[in-house]
Amino acid sequence: MTEAIKKFLTDYSIEVTPRVVLNIDNFVDILPKGTLVYIAYIEGTPIEDMVKTSRELKENGFIPMPHFPARIIKDKQNLNDWISKYKNEAGVEDALLIAGGLEKPYGEFDSSMQLIETGLFDNAGFKNLHFAGHPEGSLDIDPDGSRNNVNEALSWKKEFSSRTDASVALTTQFCFDAKVVIDWVEEIQTIGIDIPIHIGIAGPAKLQTLIKYSIECGVGTSLKILQKRAKDITKLLLPYKPTEIIKDLADYKNNNPEFNIEKVHFFPFGGVKQTSNFVKEFLI
Repeated sequence: MTEAIKKFLTDYSIEVTPRVVLNIDNFVDILPKGTLVYIAYIEGTPIEDMVKTSRELKENGFIPMPHFPARIIKDKQNLNDWISKYKNEAGVEDALLIAGGLEKPYGEFDSSMQLIETGLFDNAGFKNLHFAGHPEGSLDIDPDGSRNNVNEALSWKKEFSSRTDASVALTTQFCFDAKVVIDWVEEIQTIGIDIPIHIGIAGPAKLQTLIKYSIECGVGTSLKILQKRAKDITKLLLPYKPTEIIKDLADYKNNNPEFNIEKVHFFPFGGVKQTSNFVKEFLI
């Protein structure tokens, strides 16, 4: 089992914000060089801060993957400006394209697909284009609780992956329940979606912190695992660690090599260093 977990966690990625990077003296002391580092865009963040963070990570041997939130980008010119700044000033070649979560778009873009349809990412020669995945569905995309719109979008992205030179993958929202993840992966495979999946996992953190983020991000079904844990007073004060879901998914992947999860992507709610130390326990 230990070897299965080690293989499952090797080459993991992690998510940060410019503020997090600013507060860490030396990323090289915390993360392995070559780590894919997603840079989350928080509404109101100057694009210059995002580009600066990308450049610093790149210069220190990491692979920056900034978020491109469609509903925050006003128009094609605005998108082209972002792409040019990232490419020319920071050497960025990777991007996570998301809708962005806002109810009302700033401008003409509403979805990641519209960003792609501009052709600007292919023109700029981006090597890796990732999209959001939703193991528990998304009420933002399917208000009726179905998966109809989400699955239609996945089919579009599958088709796009066949006509772009870039590598395409799905990076998912964080989950706490391995069964939810397994059922979702198998469900989308039955409709022909075989895009590689980078499964989102919440890093070690206080239980109260995770419940707060779960509610904010719309993580519903697997939230019950945290709520059940919160009822146990002996566990309430202990930090949550994603050991169980990682073991379960690693075991399933080991027994089912065709299982489409390619990598683990960490949301370090308890801190980058805490998440890194957790992973090191299995990789050493």
